[in-house]
Amino acid sequence: MAVPQASTTGSSTREGGGLVLALVLAVAAFDINSTMLAPALPDVADRLHTTSGLVGLSQTLFFLLAAVGQVTIARLSDYLGRRRLLLFAVTVLIVGEAACVLAPNITVFLIGRSLQGISAATYTLAYLIMRETLSPERFGRGIGIVTAVGGGIAGIDVIIAGWVADHIGFRGIFVATLVVTVIALVAVYLRVPDTRANGGGTMDWAGAACLGVGLSGLLLALNQGAAWGWSSPFTLALLAVGVLGLVAFPVVEKRVRNPVIDTASLASRQVWPLLATTTFLLAGVFGMLNFTIPLLTQASGGYGLSATASALLFLTPASLLGVIAAPIAGHFGPRVGWLRSVRIGAVGTAVAFVPLALFAGSPWVAGLALAAFGITFTGYSQTALTGLSVEAAPADKPGSVPGINGACFGLGASLGIAVAANMVSALAGDGPPSFAALQAAVWCSGGFVVLGVLASLLTTQPCRREVR
Repeated sequence: MAVPQASTTGSSTREGGGLVLALVLAVAAFDINSTMLAPALPDVADRLHTTSGLVGLSQTLFFLLAAVGQVTIARLSDYLGRRRLLLFAVTVLIVGEAACVLAPNITVFLIGRSLQGISAATYTLAYLIMRETLSPERFGRGIGIVTAVGGGIAGIDVIIAGWVADHIGFRGIFVATLVVTVIALVAVYLRVPDTRANGGGTMDWAGAACLGVGLSGLLLALNQGAAWGWSSPFTLALLAVGVLGLVAFPVVEKRVRNPVIDTASLASRQVWPLLATTTFLLAGVFGMLNFTIPLLTQASGGYGLSATASALLFLTPASLLGVIAAPIAGHFGPRVGWLRSVRIGAVGTAVAFVPLALFAGSPWVAGLALAAFGITFTGYSQTALTGLSVEAAPADKPGSVPGINGACFGLGASLGIAVAANMVSALAGDGPPSFAALQAAVWCSGGFVVLGVLASLLTTQPCRREVR
């Protein structure tokens, strides 16, 4: 397996720097829409006169469409070209932001958030463009820089969002993100070159539909199951639809001439263990960072801190160190090998979980462990997983594996949060979360990370072809 030869013979340092900057802006424009709304969710419910459940649904739809968009748009770019689809994704993001700024009700707001989610394809498109225009070494550095903005701009974006939510309201957040996105659109138009489309064949819409339905059913069920009840007809129906869609996917892929990803590639040890590694690592770390740690640090049964103190002391350091570590991981990835880098990051993340699980009652130990995650996971693992997914893609379908791997990020995050939430609910009941329940959730997250390590050991090295 390999990626296709680049359509360019290389670029100057200045041109490469301008390209990476434009791609960073495109990715950052999407990412701040992912992170900055969280502090303003109560304000959304208040100003739009709606329920917290519907506001929560807006987040679910955002990440759901992000997963589906990465698979579909990344593969479509194999036929229509990367730059054209990147411009499309950024434009859709602008439309979604404008809808949320002007939203008179929750319905328009939900539509806006769904459109924003589709633009998650900027990540995969950015990685593919760099792979096809930069040397392997510069690609490694570029992928680290782009990955560094994933999950927030060193935590500063969340702090700014909290201030805007308090003083202006949620619409002010989308005005700010809209300005950034317009700048990104101009940068992409001016600095991103056209890269070769494969030509020939047509998009496998049937396979994309099966995969989209399958992912949609599973992700919606995982995100809303706790609210609706895991045995409710809605949850069970979504799970059934999701399973049927994913079962139908390989059947359809065997019958079409240009599948989204051929079943032989998907079944190989170069691909399926990689997807499992991504899913399990994301489930472990996101369930812990985005659910358990906020409760542990703020609940009366935990550290009893304020939301601001919790973010500054326990979440921001991990984001900041991730910004530093990701470019370093990208620099060494092509030299030591992306697969080896994935394993180093996975093992490092598992090691960091040990003191957190054993000494969760100590704020100092927890703080140091979370800072370590910024290096091992936010910086190293996420960069290496992305690099390996680009390297593992078939030469004739370069957008296939990165797109599906991007969807696994969303699937893993939803799975981890759902499991952690249900563990706490099962042990704490209707009362406030107890320390024992939160520690059990940490252990569950650690279990996912161990599965991620095992999956990484099952992954085999893709056959590589150098890209000029």
